[in-house]
Amino acid sequence: MTYRAPIKDMLFVMKELAGIEAVAALPGHEEAGFDTAAAVLEECARFNESVVAPLNWEGDRQPSAWIDGEVRTTPGFRQAFRQFVEGGWQGLHHPLEFGGQGLSKLIHTACIEMVNSANLSFALCPLLTDGAIEALLTAGSPEQQAAYLPPMIEGRWTGTMNLTEPQAGSDLSLVRTRAEPQADGSYKLVGTKIYITYGEHDMADNIVHLVLARVSGAPEGVKGISLFICPKVLADGTRNDVRCVSIEHKLGIKASPTAVLQYGDCGGATAYLVGQENRGLEYMFVMMNAARFAVGVQGIALAERSYQKAVQYARDRVQSRPVDGSLPAAAPIIHHPDVRRMLMTMRAHTEACRALAMAAASAYDAAHAHPDASVRQENQAFYEFMVPLVKGLSTEMSLEVASLGVQVHGGMGFIEETGAAQYLRDAKILSIYEGTTAIQANDLVGRKTARDGGRAALALAARIAQTEADLQARHSVACHAMARRLGSAREAFEDAVRFVAGQTKAAPNAVFAGSVPYLMLAGTVMAGWQMARALLIAEERLAAGEDPGFMRAKIVTARFYGDHILNRAPALRDSICEGAEAVTAMALEAF
Repeated sequence: MTYRAPIKDMLFVMKELAGIEAVAALPGHEEAGFDTAAAVLEECARFNESVVAPLNWEGDRQPSAWIDGEVRTTPGFRQAFRQFVEGGWQGLHHPLEFGGQGLSKLIHTACIEMVNSANLSFALCPLLTDGAIEALLTAGSPEQQAAYLPPMIEGRWTGTMNLTEPQAGSDLSLVRTRAEPQADGSYKLVGTKIYITYGEHDMADNIVHLVLARVSGAPEGVKGISLFICPKVLADGTRNDVRCVSIEHKLGIKASPTAVLQYGDCGGATAYLVGQENRGLEYMFVMMNAARFAVGVQGIALAERSYQKAVQYARDRVQSRPVDGSLPAAAPIIHHPDVRRMLMTMRAHTEACRALAMAAASAYDAAHAHPDASVRQENQAFYEFMVPLVKGLSTEMSLEVASLGVQVHGGMGFIEETGAAQYLRDAKILSIYEGTTAIQANDLVGRKTARDGGRAALALAARIAQTEADLQARHSVACHAMARRLGSAREAFEDAVRFVAGQTKAAPNAVFAGSVPYLMLAGTVMAGWQMARALLIAEERLAAGEDPGFMRAKIVTARFYGDHILNRAPALRDSICEGAEAVTAMALEAF
């Protein structure tokens, strides 16, 4: 079975939950309302279904290869990437002034989900380029923007993010790559960077590396890190002194070359400072934040692909009579209650996280384009709170969903030829790169909860309580059931917020022992809120006779989320507020 983009669900979320018409009312987005979104999504689906998706399994079987310092990508990738850039997909949401199409992040979010569902390894190249573009839009000089952004947005050049070194993983204070100032204003870089996604490949004319390094004499720690542009090919056409010395052999995403890059084997790689010295981490965080949101969408994308494959197998695989005796002989396994439970879990997780990501994307658009400064500030706060949830929850749930996908296949899921295992292997990296789940959780605890005493989080809880009231006002069994589940989950979230806000300084180990459960609790509740809103709207649309099949399915999926996923919230609250001692009590030598 091949991939089919879930356009109907995407458009429902855009219209009913993310408010695309409100986004289209923002300055600069006037031509990008619902009709435009529908047209863009249809074309994006056609391209990814027919061109990119068929290469996914091939990339797992024939990964990118490193040969004498050069990387050859999976057969078919170069041609597909050329079609990708010719279609304008790299520049979809980037500024018109540099050759982009200037569409909203909301529309772009749906499109990046599609390309990642089609082929996660392929999609990583444009994802990193998007992040590099964002960083240069934020901190690059006008001359740098003019030189680098048009070819990157056009897709002739790609971009990378160079942070990690052999001795410096998540702790960037340990970065040791050196930058030596030159008389002409450039710098020479010397050092080694590892885990560089698409750090070397054969799909574009040039690769623009954004590199964290230390200028000679810079302060120790993160305050002494600067950001540099280091192109693979210099302006005069000569090859820069940066070489790929190997690529990693990985559990998944095998077609995406993860490079070890050596800077300065022949005297130093020519590089150019971005912004001011010693502010590199600040600039790079723009790129990281964009990438974190996009990786969350990757989790949704992979979950969708795994769900579709599991549904198809469950329809085709005949085994055992139904337990209720409704059929006289062996039936497709989709008739069996536990298989349906697994499929519903996969579906509910995916739809809820999609709604969460699109709601966040809509807030991003308002935060950047709304004419009212107070509205911009409110939406920026919402978006910033959501980023660690979109990244953390969506990537963790993709592992659960992909694992269930293997389980639905039974023993055949453990056989590589069925393809179900690839999704599970690919999914594992998502909760690791661009900041592990614990790093997202630390951000949620420190910057997003403790810093303001929990005010932003509790304000969101108040909005959820209003949705509960709307549910209670309906004469509907599904709405009343969701109201109970959402209310219980919201109360658990409030308890956890108060604990985190009140104890982070007094008992940091107790709080951070439960930081990941706190992220999972917050994400589950916020995603459940979106499903509750979807339930309310779907009931209204069903009563009006609109698309009954889709609306009934949305109602059932939302109800399932409440009964089977939102009910995890109280248990998470107990682990956060009462479980720290069991985490930290074991003597270290006893491990």
